[in-house]
Amino acid sequence: MTNKQRIDLIERFIREHKYADLHTLAERFSISLSTVRRALDQLAGRGVLRRHHGGASLIETDELAREYDFIARDERQADEKHVIARTIAEQVQPGMTVILDSGTSTYAVARLLVSKRLQVITNSLPIAGLFSEIGSLETIVTGGGIHNRLGALVGPLCEKSLEEIHADLAILGGAGITEAGVWNHNALIVAVQRKMLVAAERTIFALDSSKFGRKALSLTAPFEPRFTIVTDKSPATPISRAIQSAGAKFLVAE
Repeated sequence: MTNKQRIDLIERFIREHKYADLHTLAERFSISLSTVRRALDQLAGRGVLRRHHGGASLIETDELAREYDFIARDERQADEKHVIARTIAEQVQPGMTVILDSGTSTYAVARLLVSKRLQVITNSLPIAGLFSEIGSLETIVTGGGIHNRLGALVGPLCEKSLEEIHADLAILGGAGITEAGVWNHNALIVAVQRKMLVAAERTIFALDSSKFGRKALSLTAPFEPRFTIVTDKSPATPISRAIQSAGAKFLVAE
């Protein structure tokens, strides 16, 4: 087992049980106490947990997310989202300016960015709340009206604020992906995402395999060379061919 795999397993265990002591983790994963301590230190540095004498507990940072029914949606395809989020987070370098949209897949990425030195621009109230609690980065929240169910800022004020910024990278979600491009359900969200695409040098879409072949209300964008699609499985041939023909890339997270 690699160190990365070991840390992922420990993180998953603590997320499930909320607390774990050193001896339990050492016995569970057949590792030494010193190895457990190093793993917990790394997870604490990422804002996942809080270290205690003899163990660690999960940092509960999702109160605002729960208020917007965000957690229930976040738990769908949870394992796939975590793998995708980890792959995307590895591509985010310190010092970057990053746009994060309001989807649950993007929220999964945000959890892995809390310890990085970044400037983040978001229209997501749950993401802003997450970073205000434990983040070490600079967070800028767009203007706009609140979409109550999603906890997302949308509308003309949000779109206008995005027209006035520039970012190195945008990280967006979506409801579906076909040969035509990436789709989403809500026209207000799509309008905001299109402004984010214009504001960023390049864009990464976090799309788990349940989205393959699915259309929604609006086409967010056709594929472009500056797009990268990160998924948990290779898409069907027509979709992968369309991505490659447009000069875009797709990565299969592992």
